[in-house]
Amino acid sequence: MIQNELLKNSQSLNINRYSEDLRINFDTNLRRWFSRNIGVWKSRRQYFFEQEDVLHLEMFINIEELKENNEHGCCYKFSWWCEQETDFFIKKPNYLKEGVIEASLFGHQLHKSSGYLNNDLCFSNIRQVDEHELIFDSSYDNWHILEHTRLIDHDRYRSRNIYSWKENKLIIVENHHEIRI
Repeated sequence: MIQNELLKNSQSLNINRYSEDLRINFDTNLRRWFSRNIGVWKSRRQYFFEQEDVLHLEMFINIEELKENNEHGCCYKFSWWCEQETDFFIKKPNYLKEGVIEASLFGHQLHKSSGYLNNDLCFSNIRQVDEHELIFDSSYDNWHILEHTRLIDHDRYRSRNIYSWKENKLIIVENHHEIRI
């Protein structure tokens, strides 16, 4: 009887060790996914605003890893700018023509120095769909933002779909097609 218990326990330990070997290390996968995004991207954007015409915009995004802040986990700097003059920023003054956000990865959360629509600290919960796509779920200033970002064709392209609700009403839908430069 004792021998049967020992055998059962050893089999259980082997199964647990085997299942631990098969577990995906979430932090490692997120860091790898973020490192695949490092570089400059040309972003062609389409904005659908509630009861308005569709607006188009072309911007650039530079994603850098900040080595000097690595005691807080992985840190990144997101810079964006628009090279062409456009009336988009006149029609939508909440949006910035250029800016910088610094972000730190803590487990399954991304802590950001500001949001895209405000200057307050915010964070995004991250869900990993597969090795190529993450979903960022953020809330601030009565906004709830859900962003799907997918790497495509050996990381040469990115597709971003962003849904923004304000006070539980869908206000903005964005489609971004991004090409690595």
